[in-house]
Parts: sequence; C-alpha cells; structure tokens
Amino acid sequence: MYSHEIDYKILGEDIQIVEIELDPNETVIAEAGAMVYMEDGITFETKMGDGSNADNSVLGKIFQAGSRLLTGESLFMTHFTNRGYGKRKVAFAAPHPGTIIPINLATMPGNTLIAQKDSFLCAALGTKVSITFNQRIGSGFFGGEGFILEKLQGDGLAFVHAGGTIVEKYLNNETLRIDTGCIVAFEPTLSYDIQRAGNLKSMVFGGEGLFLATMRGTGRVWIQSMPLSKLIRTLSPYGQNTNKEGGSVLGGLGNLFED
Repeated sequence: MYSHEIDYKILGEDIQIVEIELDPNETVIAEAGAMVYMEDGITFETKMGDGSNADNSVLGKIFQAGSRLLTGESLFMTHFTNRGYGKRKVAFAAPHPGTIIPINLATMPGNTLIAQKDSFLCAALGTKVSITFNQRIGSGFFGGEGFILEKLQGDGLAFVHAGGTIVEKYLNNETLRIDTGCIVAFEPTLSYDIQRAGNLKSMVFGGEGLFLATMRGTGRVWIQSMPLSKLIRTLSPYGQNTNKEGGSVLGGLGNLFED
C-alpha cells in the first residue's frame, strides 16, 4: 500500500508539536491521545491497527493489536482524515517534553526504520507499524530496554519523538556503544545487540548501568540525551538516592553495595 503524501511543519523548540496539513481525503495515523488540535473538516476514527495491511479480517486486526500490547502501546490507533474542502491541519505532540524527528521512510534502506517502542508518534496512512525482537533475547531482557522494538515500513513520512538533545550519527563500518535508553531509532543495516558493560566492579559502581547497546555496521542512528526513564528518575522525590544504573532491569543491584 502506498503511503499518503502529507505536508508538515514542526513548531516549538524544547517542547515540540508537529502540524500536518492534509489534502482532501488524506489520512494520518497517530498514537491514541497524541492529537493537540485539528481544524474543521478533519474527522477521526479509532481503529484496531494501522490500516496498512490488506488483511482486514478480525483475526488479522487482533494479531496486529496484540503485537502492539507487547510494546506497551494502546491496542488502537487513531486515523485522522480530511473530509472537508481544501487543505486542513491537525497537530500532534508526545506526552512528555522533547524533540520530534521527521523520517522519510522512502529514503531508508528497505523502506524500514527500527525505533524504540515508545518513540513512534504519527505517520502517513500506509505506514506499517509492527514489532521486531532483539536477536539476543537474554541480553535484551536483562538490558531492560531494547528487547522489543518497533519496525516502521512504508514510502511516506513518519515522525518519532525523543527527549533532550538529538544526535544523528552515521557509522561507516564502525562500532558505537550507547546507553540502552538513549537510542531513538536506527537504520536496519546496523546490527544491534545488548552487551554487558564491563566487569562486576564497573557495572555496579560505574553508574552507567549493567548493559550497553552496541551498534555495528554502516548506517544512521538517532540518539537522545534525555530518555523518559531518566527524566522520571530525575523528577522522582527519591531521585537523589537513585543511582544512574537504575535504568536497567538489574540496575538496582548496585544499591546492595551502599552503606
């Protein structure tokens, strides 16, 4: 299915909104609750699935919705369509402060982008939103983040959301190690693994978490400086007593060595 051709404008700096302009009968899909405002003539409908599959059977929709549950997202997506005359606008924002990154999937290798499970915001109708698993299940589980990833496929625009400063790095047959929560998205030409950060002493007392994500190969990766998990820990009333390694499933192990 070909994606709808949508126009957009990103508003704001630290807390951004993406304003999408739709021609008559054009549609954009978005996560439930992401809409900020919409002009007269825009209608919306909550559906089970992204509307990209030819399989519109009940079982097909249930399977797609079930896969979204694994990522912690809502069972449903909202479809916004311009049913009026002339161009109409609808705007979206993520539920926490950050930056919106527009991605033209037609320029991605295989028309595919791999993203963290909570970074997808909205996309042109025709974009397929599914899940993919980290190949190393054990390390993915203990790494705390990055075990289940979202796969965005299509030939149109998709928008992902990230926190803090965004860095786009291009690897040319290189290796880069990244905090597991700081990866926003990457091209499928990069291999992705989660590995132990170092020896036991470094893992427990180093404050960088027990596991790091390792990217290898050639392609682009987008990195965020302030993932939501770190923001929550910073704002927590117990944040001053929480070590940085708390971001992983086993991060709290370091607390056993306090006192």
